[in-house]
Amino acid sequence: MIELIVMAIFGVVAYVFYKMMLKEPILPWKEKKVYESETPSNKKKQKKKKHEVSIEDEPKLFQELFDEVKDISNHMIRFNDNSFTMIAEVEPVNYFLKSQDEQEAIDMVFESWLAAINYPVQFYLQNRFIDISEPVQQMKESMRNSEDLNEAALSFGQSMIDDLQNWQSQTPRYETKRYLIFTHKINAKDISADSAEELEEKLVEKSFAELMRRLNAAKSQLRRAEMNVSLLPTEGIYELLYHTFNRRKAVKNRFKDLVETEKNALYITAEQSDEHIEAVKEAIEENEINQEEQRKEERTEESQAS
Repeated sequence: MIELIVMAIFGVVAYVFYKMMLKEPILPWKEKKVYESETPSNKKKQKKKKHEVSIEDEPKLFQELFDEVKDISNHMIRFNDNSFTMIAEVEPVNYFLKSQDEQEAIDMVFESWLAAINYPVQFYLQNRFIDISEPVQQMKESMRNSEDLNEAALSFGQSMIDDLQNWQSQTPRYETKRYLIFTHKINAKDISADSAEELEEKLVEKSFAELMRRLNAAKSQLRRAEMNVSLLPTEGIYELLYHTFNRRKAVKNRFKDLVETEKNALYITAEQSDEHIEAVKEAIEENEINQEEQRKEERTEESQAS
């Protein structure tokens, strides 16, 4: 009798262990728990999620960086809230080559300018790879066009060009560009205009005058510290942004070369949106229709005249 009880207990323990290993309910009348992650319908949903985003609906991260920018023109960056930004390039003074008195004079001029301004000014430093392709090209052209150079001078010039190119290619060389950023916001309600075009013109003129006043104040004050401040034109703003997002490529694919290539290109080489392409196609079709109508009118006039 005791042996039967022991065998029954051993069988119950083995049954419970077997059910626990299979992750099934111990009692047979209990329903099996189905986890949400193990259901085939959920697996199908997960597979479908991988293909929900199409290629056309992919996020455009680079375009989203300029959502607030409305236009870059008139040597200014205009934002959607009628804020205008003007950038000035600064040629600094070699501070550590000055004497102690000269350094203190430079500090006094700079501190007095900072204490005098009552508007926000941002400082922007940009590290660029040094590009010596233009001076090297000028050296090659001058050597090629010079007729009074002997063989020793030509060999010396060629060795100097080789040394400069090796100097640039062996280790990345950087130069720091320094900029002052002035921003001014205009309330369109404070400007009276008869039309939208007049309002637009007054907004641009007023913002440009105010930002130029701030830039000239910095220019006249920092000139005493031997720091030259100059306005960065519209093309310079584009070049600044180009170096920001194309730091390594900007050495080989220079912005000046891209501008010249774009000027001489038969078609626009920059990426365009689908809406812009459709608008260009419509404009071409309208132009062709107008030309055809003009030809018909000329033919009818010629026939009537004959």
